[in-house]
Amino acid sequence: METQQKRAIAIHDISCAGRCSLTVALPVLSVQGIETNVIPTAILSTQTGGFEGYTYRDLTEDILPVVRHWKTLHRTCDAIYTGFLGSFQQLEIVSNVIDQLKGDETLVYIDPVMGDGGKLYETFDMAFVDGMREFCKKADVITPNVTEALLLLGRPYREGPYEMAFVEEVLHDLSTLGPSKIVLTGVYPDVGHLGAAIYDKNSDETYVAYSRAFDGTFHGAGDLFASVLLGKMLQNVPLKQALEASVTFTATCIKSTGECGADTRFGLNFEPHLGLLLPEGRTL
Repeated sequence: METQQKRAIAIHDISCAGRCSLTVALPVLSVQGIETNVIPTAILSTQTGGFEGYTYRDLTEDILPVVRHWKTLHRTCDAIYTGFLGSFQQLEIVSNVIDQLKGDETLVYIDPVMGDGGKLYETFDMAFVDGMREFCKKADVITPNVTEALLLLGRPYREGPYEMAFVEEVLHDLSTLGPSKIVLTGVYPDVGHLGAAIYDKNSDETYVAYSRAFDGTFHGAGDLFASVLLGKMLQNVPLKQALEASVTFTATCIKSTGECGADTRFGLNFEPHLGLLLPEGRTL
């Protein structure tokens, strides 16, 4: 007998060309058996990293009308998944959306996209960081990279490698914001490895998973990792196993993209590998 299909709501921007945000979240969650409803926050011709002259249309005014219609349909969801939010106004509106759509069993999964490499993205300021810190209090799970984690904690950035004591300190301190599970991406013990760590506040356990590190900048890798992990969590895969699968799949796609000489501005070549994410016993 088929079990009831899980449903996630992904609230991200969408790039018409390139693999990041919704163009990653939708196929990656879907292949894992998750019905994925979307609320686009903006539409761009391409993602912003490495491109000039891209188009951008803000969809802030469309968010709440979508939700109001859904409310008339009595739609429920198992997860609300947020990514890049382009303004303080969107933080406030999406916070409202969570309040309206969250049920007793809904997992709120927030990727606090703000910066990387020790720097805030150009579109943001410290007031936005303060707003994101407050927004993260609504989450059950957050997935910052090291830059975003230290911004949320109000601490100066530091370069890696990162010893485990530092990783555990950051994870534990972030858990005081409210989320029960903290995922820290971009951690590495040496230059040859890269991965992520997760802290489960309920069990007081920390897990870490590493893969081989690859040279280069790979746009959309964070979106890919987060989407795989959410799908695994919604399948009730044990947390350590879910983390390892997410790191391994992301590394597989990075390796494949590099080997074929693809233009990494357009994201990772994950499509040929989607079969690896099929739930056990399922086929396309």
